[in-house]
Amino acid sequence: MARIREVTGRRVTPLADGWEMTVGGDGRWIPAPVPGTAAQALQAAGLWTLDAPTPLHDRDVLYRTRLSGDGPGILRFQGLATLAEVTLDGRPILDCDSMYLSHDVPVTLAGEALLEIRFRALHPVLSGRKGRARWRPKMIEPASLRFARTTLLGHMPGWCPSVHAVGPWRPVELVEEDGPVRVRAADLRTGFDGRAGTLSLTLTLADTPGRLPAELEVGGHVRTLEWLDDRTLRAEAVLPGIEPWWPHTHGRPALHPLSVRIGDSRVDLGRVGFRSIERAGGPDGQGFGLRINGEPVFCRGACWTPADIVSLPGTREAYEPILRRVAGAGMNMVRVGGTMVYESDAFFELCDELGILVWQDFMFANFDYPADPAYRESVRAEAAQFLDRIQGSPSLAVLCGGSEAEQQAAMLGLPREAWSQPVFTDILPGEAARLRPDVPYVTNSPSGGPLPFAADAGVTHYYGVGAYQRPLEDARRAGVRFASECLAFANVPEETAAGVPAVHHPRWKERVPRDLGASWDFEDVRDHYLQRLYGVEPNRLRYEDQDRYLRLSRAVTAEVMEATFGEWRRVGSSCGGGLVWLLRDLWPGAGWGVLDAAGRPKAAWYGLRRAFRPLQVILTDEGVNGLAVHLLNETAEAVPAVLTLTALRHGEVAVARAERAVTLPARSSQVLSSAELLGRFFDWTYAYRFGPPAHDVTVAILSQAGTDGTAAGEPLAEAFHFPNGRALPRSDLGLAATVAQAGEDWVLTLRTQRLACSVHVEDERFRAEDAWFHLPPGRERRLRLSPRDGGGGGVPDGEVHALNALAPIRFRG
Repeated sequence: MARIREVTGRRVTPLADGWEMTVGGDGRWIPAPVPGTAAQALQAAGLWTLDAPTPLHDRDVLYRTRLSGDGPGILRFQGLATLAEVTLDGRPILDCDSMYLSHDVPVTLAGEALLEIRFRALHPVLSGRKGRARWRPKMIEPASLRFARTTLLGHMPGWCPSVHAVGPWRPVELVEEDGPVRVRAADLRTGFDGRAGTLSLTLTLADTPGRLPAELEVGGHVRTLEWLDDRTLRAEAVLPGIEPWWPHTHGRPALHPLSVRIGDSRVDLGRVGFRSIERAGGPDGQGFGLRINGEPVFCRGACWTPADIVSLPGTREAYEPILRRVAGAGMNMVRVGGTMVYESDAFFELCDELGILVWQDFMFANFDYPADPAYRESVRAEAAQFLDRIQGSPSLAVLCGGSEAEQQAAMLGLPREAWSQPVFTDILPGEAARLRPDVPYVTNSPSGGPLPFAADAGVTHYYGVGAYQRPLEDARRAGVRFASECLAFANVPEETAAGVPAVHHPRWKERVPRDLGASWDFEDVRDHYLQRLYGVEPNRLRYEDQDRYLRLSRAVTAEVMEATFGEWRRVGSSCGGGLVWLLRDLWPGAGWGVLDAAGRPKAAWYGLRRAFRPLQVILTDEGVNGLAVHLLNETAEAVPAVLTLTALRHGEVAVARAERAVTLPARSSQVLSSAELLGRFFDWTYAYRFGPPAHDVTVAILSQAGTDGTAAGEPLAEAFHFPNGRALPRSDLGLAATVAQAGEDWVLTLRTQRLACSVHVEDERFRAEDAWFHLPPGRERRLRLSPRDGGGGGVPDGEVHALNALAPIRFRG
């Protein structure tokens, strides 16, 4: 059912205190957090480490606590991982075989009682399961996990630490009711037709003292609920003029409190949003994209990982810093993939608030799953429970059967009829249509083309640029329609973690992600583009100048990601979106994440923030046709602007310059040619090659137009094109930095006489608000400096680096 935040007379008591735990029956009890995991408890007791995680699926784990109460109530177990037997004063009350199911168990308490949960060892049970699969994934161990409804995290040794999820990972609660109204279910549907919101609400109640007057209130509108029978209330409401919900890149994610009053009792249903989502297939019907409230939305973001792989927290405090990083980077979508876990209500509430769309896989990946009746019924219950509790979330944008199951079958050469499974074609779409008919359903990620992973139809996992080491031009050539995974690199963190020394140490290499069975890893992939873009020999540079190797390694993934998304967002692109693999590292090291394991941005995050601006200028190389200048405005307001296009020789001397006043209508895109802007021939792309190159960089700047029609304030967006590649010689750039205090903040002001590439600031106490950007000459750039994590006090004291500078420059407050 939809989230019920509060009901008059209902008390929900978290059973979070007094828990203890023992592993393997050794008689040693330790304190245990609930909600939490066994690994979390052991880690807190100094008995387990992430560096060398002890297996937990080969032993039983026992939790216990004492609770008290008087009279009837419900023990609610929101998630037990994974095979669990629950007793109350020694009496069995629940057997659980799914990590993803919530259980309500009626009990009658008479004072104090002992509550025990025994988590049975998973691997010995799975080893006895029989049934021949049509294929066996290489990336997941053991293969018998296809029978278990548990997370695959901890079982993918190529890229994930071996942390086993065991324990009451979601809250345990005691629910007591003594009010006159007891809500048993709430079915909630919302929509938006362009002018008005629509709301459908059905409440199912337990016994009530007659048909009391009932009404709902939402967004300032009040509507009466009608009694269909003695236990069912229903309302169908049209709400003219109610503000719709938008992803934050396109508007305001408006939410409206929804409550119901039945007699003197109140039911709080939280906040709801009104929006419409349509699947857009493109002119040929073979693509994939989304239209929100009738407007096409380019979906961009990253694939989600849990806030902490050890504790699997589901709290607002755990999610909020990460999701604010998502929104801060201009990302408007995250994908919760089938190898992860279903996130809690707090996750969806934050995505609703922040205007972040959620692509939600059901928790299935790679396997050939069982089709017996008991398994199918378990899957149906899992899907129904999940969809029930997020019925009111406008952020839910795509439902997907799971990850790479169709791809796995196809890549192993199985015929087309073997790619599909009842789980994906029958059970999950059925529940999605029943409970969230407003959300598009995709059978698998990837799927939809002549091969599931074909880029030019349906949904793909695109690694042409990336793992397959294709040139950057492949991002256009492949005709990508929607990349629900893409651009995986071993992204070097800004700060190497203690105990994980960079580059040469075995632990560093251990944490570089890889595909099992491949003779390369994703550091090799990064090195390929390092050589291609900067003209260096990575192995030699790593041996001789590790500091420069790491700086170039950080810069290159930012450059590749920004260039790729430029191709996908340009006018005329067939692409409806792209989600980078991954958002955040699962442990310290050079992982796939664009955030490190502590949630701090890497260089790639800054590159994506530039690529994802709602107001954007993009330069694309069209060969003999020159540069195409793409102007995008995804916002709801028209923007008067000034566009300048400048070709620089040696990063300093302007050899061609064009300027034009432009208007960017609301939610529009347009493209201008460099030749049209300049009005004469100039070889912007160095395609004609009449003599030596006239310039080494072109700079496009889009600025807000002032009242006099000239550029005013900080640029809205910038773009750079390097006709001869990014391997600019190192030289004295005339880079200068000053720092001054402005109120409680410090501000660093940068200037340069020549183009400074991949500028970044290093300071032990302070972090700059932007990094890894190009700074053109004649422009002043002001950066706010904030204290680093746990920092405070002192004054800024650090260095400004640019990849093409001979040496860094120092600054001090």
